[in-house]
Amino acid sequence: MPKSSVTLVDVAKKAGVALVTTSRALNGTGFVSDETRNKVVAAAKALGYSPNLTAKILKGGRTNLLGLVVSNLHSAPIIEVIAAVSLAVKQAGLDLIIYNASTELGVTKQQDIHRVLGSLCEGILLALPTAQEGQLAEFESSKVPVVLLNYWRNQTGLPTVRADNYHGARAAVEHLIGLGHNRIAFITGSSYTGQSHERQRGYQDALKQAGIRPVKGLIVQGDFSQSSGFNAAQQLMALPKPPTAIFAANDSMSFGVMDALKERGLQIPGHVSVIGFDDIPASNHVYPRLSTVRQPLAEISTQAVRLIMRRIRPEAAQPVADDSLIELPSALVIRDSCGPAPTAGLA
Repeated sequence: MPKSSVTLVDVAKKAGVALVTTSRALNGTGFVSDETRNKVVAAAKALGYSPNLTAKILKGGRTNLLGLVVSNLHSAPIIEVIAAVSLAVKQAGLDLIIYNASTELGVTKQQDIHRVLGSLCEGILLALPTAQEGQLAEFESSKVPVVLLNYWRNQTGLPTVRADNYHGARAAVEHLIGLGHNRIAFITGSSYTGQSHERQRGYQDALKQAGIRPVKGLIVQGDFSQSSGFNAAQQLMALPKPPTAIFAANDSMSFGVMDALKERGLQIPGHVSVIGFDDIPASNHVYPRLSTVRQPLAEISTQAVRLIMRRIRPEAAQPVADDSLIELPSALVIRDSCGPAPTAGLA
């Protein structure tokens, strides 16, 4: 029998199971014993049965699809999120659709995402750090469960799983202070994600706690790109009294900082220590290896999938008192780019 002509009736006959039970077993609806479900799945596999997704949607059945919306497929953190979400979704027995949205998510684009994925998917994961409060309104009122990954920009009623930024940044600066640095610069990231602000707050509070007065000229604007880190470092090292340590709001900017310091003939960390944030894979392969703060992106992704599964498969989920916001700790990763403050000035 050609695979394209195999029907649910054929599967039911081969498994020796009632049609309605066969449907429940394959759709994951209603109670079906493990023994019966295994018989039905084995029969479907033997016959090469493939359920019609369109028919499932029209009948309001389960599609076993989750949607993941991202804003930048070239971002190292987003690539890590995609890999971790894909694995967690596979382990949950579902399939994944990835939708690449534009960086600036307009209202029309947002409605397109909701219309397309909302009709196909049982749940939607949003990795959109720049989405504004008004742009999330339609998702907040959606009948399809939605979970945000690593979102900080605005208050939202959507369930969110994210990494701590404040304490990770504070730990990075306290590490530099412990090495004797008291002129520590900070290169900010773009303000529209909300994460840079939290990292700057950790930077400033660490200095104040140590009795070090923050110097306005040691805080320079970046945009999370490597080139902005390079330019910011050039600006900082041109100061009459340059910093002995630079904390950049992400690893990409730290790479730019290291390039600028090397261009000036300065040693890292002999003359200037450098520390980043994110712990992207390249951080362990640059020279010297970059000290940084690790965001638990894999765990965020796994937790987000668990969170949305609790909403689309509540019958199989363990009860949780409050899972509207899960914030996971970041961790300081000490490598080779930080060292004791130099005893002599750089001027």
